[in-house]
Amino acid sequence: MGTTKGKISRRDFLKTTGGAAVAGVTLSGLMWSPADAAPLPKKWEETFDVVIVGSGFAGLAAAYEAKKAGASVVVLEKMKTPGGNSIINGGVVAAAGSPLQEKMGIKDSPELLLQDMLKAGLHLNYVELARMVAYKSNETVQWTINELGVQYKEKVTQEGGHSVPRMYSTYNQSGSAIITRLLAKLKEINVVPRTQCYLTQIYRDKDGRVKGVQIREGYVFPKENSGRLKNIRARKAVILATGGFGADVSFRTTQDPRLDEKVDTTNQPGATAEALKEALRIGCTPVQLSWIQLGPWGSPDEKGMGLNPFFAQLCCAMYGLWIDTKTGKRFVNELADRKIRADAILRAGNKCIAFTDAHGFAIGEKLIAEAIPKLIERGVVKKYDTLEDMAKAYNIPLEPLKETIERWNKSVLAGKDEEWGRYLQKDQQPIGPGPYYASRLMPKVHHCMGGVRINTKAQAIDLFTNQPILGLYAAGEVTGGVHGAVRLGSCATVDCLVFGRIAGQNAAQEKPWS
Repeated sequence: MGTTKGKISRRDFLKTTGGAAVAGVTLSGLMWSPADAAPLPKKWEETFDVVIVGSGFAGLAAAYEAKKAGASVVVLEKMKTPGGNSIINGGVVAAAGSPLQEKMGIKDSPELLLQDMLKAGLHLNYVELARMVAYKSNETVQWTINELGVQYKEKVTQEGGHSVPRMYSTYNQSGSAIITRLLAKLKEINVVPRTQCYLTQIYRDKDGRVKGVQIREGYVFPKENSGRLKNIRARKAVILATGGFGADVSFRTTQDPRLDEKVDTTNQPGATAEALKEALRIGCTPVQLSWIQLGPWGSPDEKGMGLNPFFAQLCCAMYGLWIDTKTGKRFVNELADRKIRADAILRAGNKCIAFTDAHGFAIGEKLIAEAIPKLIERGVVKKYDTLEDMAKAYNIPLEPLKETIERWNKSVLAGKDEEWGRYLQKDQQPIGPGPYYASRLMPKVHHCMGGVRINTKAQAIDLFTNQPILGLYAAGEVTGGVHGAVRLGSCATVDCLVFGRIAGQNAAQEKPWS
């Protein structure tokens, strides 16, 4: 950019130049300014204290807390049903220093969870945000139990990158167990999400404050111009809880060109970027948008999230092995963080399997009883009576595979994984004789670490002033900085619930504008 013949608004700059560099225009000319403010509607068709966009964990938690604090609340959801990605997630929630861990004799602490998050995140995390998640993790899970009535299984499990088992699992192994309880609680206090309401504009006025939104009511995904335009005033604040953009192929490939249409995603179709782009248009600070996580436990034998993540993680990463079929050898610590494992699978050419023996499978039958029969029925998980049968099915060299299992079994008996340093479960056993159960692995786009910048109060931060944008909060996957380069499994749910609650509580305390 050149230096100073004058400043123009970002809106006019982009309109006249298409975004090209122009001599004589300063970078500060591209910051949000009062000239960028769209005129407020002459008439607001509805008014609420707090307007929440998005109905996943973060949005519903925000609505619950804001309403409890005495604010009038509306929740807007663009899809036909509420829940977003949250309602189809795996139903696992990290809780450091929890009663279940104490019952199982597992020593843990919020500080250890924080250190795990920072290590996986390559220390790109905004530490103050990560600390909020770690230190409020157990409190938040207990809140879901005691106040919402969420039911969990009586055993904590372990995801990759966690030093110890600390995951609570919902009774049905699905985020729907939390979403349905939030929806029920909200209904009791007369808050019912409005579906098919698509955000088209956030009104940031000349004084810099966000004062409401424009939506398309009756929107039919993905028809951009469907529905009727409607303006809703936010007397106190707008809360963005619109999730990530994992299903938005165009936007995600802009951030990471490798993630084109050939790469599947675990996300629901509505996980797109329009709300994020609108937040950036009005001056929010973008954070780490190119850090997009691939779930390493996906399978090419089912679409979307599917059920294989449960088998590959709970049965195989904890009690079995992940094998490179070309070499017959382990290629990664099966409990490493998701990026390490996904990258390792890609380096192996997507020619990897997860397998376990009868012991690991039996544990899976207890932990994920709902999923196991479906995985077998659909052919995602296959049963083999002998090691020779399994090796033949995946074209694995048999002798190296036998040597790999023998080496692992010696590690289990010695109490330490010398090869990859994997955490050994308290009920870990050597891999025994058949039958064996296996599935193919293929990483899929799963979570967007990047988004808009927030502070510990969940206030959205202006790009140029580094100050909160008055009247605008954000929570959940639409935000960035909490997880850094890699999100640990089971920490997204905590992130969404922690900052959703904080956003709702603080938004309700804002002074109304007039």
